[in-house]
Amino acid sequence: MSHQTAIKFSPIPPEVERTGKICLDAAFKVHSALGPGLLESAYEKVLLYELTQRELPVEAQKILPLIYDNIQIDAGFRMDLLVGNCVVIELKAVERMIPLFDAQLLTYLKLSGVRLGYLINFNVTHLKNGIKRIVV
Repeated sequence: MSHQTAIKFSPIPPEVERTGKICLDAAFKVHSALGPGLLESAYEKVLLYELTQRELPVEAQKILPLIYDNIQIDAGFRMDLLVGNCVVIELKAVERMIPLFDAQLLTYLKLSGVRLGYLINFNVTHLKNGIKRIVV
């Protein structure tokens, strides 16, 4: 008889959930205004603007160092957007999402200590089909 142990995570705090909802609302507004077909950098700049209009602290292209053998190494990791120090947003404007993008966001969450992240692909007709929520 085998026993499986379920890993239990604490729930995401309500204030982090609120920040996440604001981020998604802003992304929907940007996508409604611009639609698909632009470069990722354009969506990033406009979403950054929209989030700052909602008075959220946002850091764009935040460098994320890798700690190895107690040494901080700049491995070139850059989070697209870090919102309120509690939500990581990784943006894409691609024809097809691939598992590597999930792994990228998971790495950012792990290295930053942030638990909530969104992978958002703006190159879709309906943005709801381009959003993936990841919690660690």
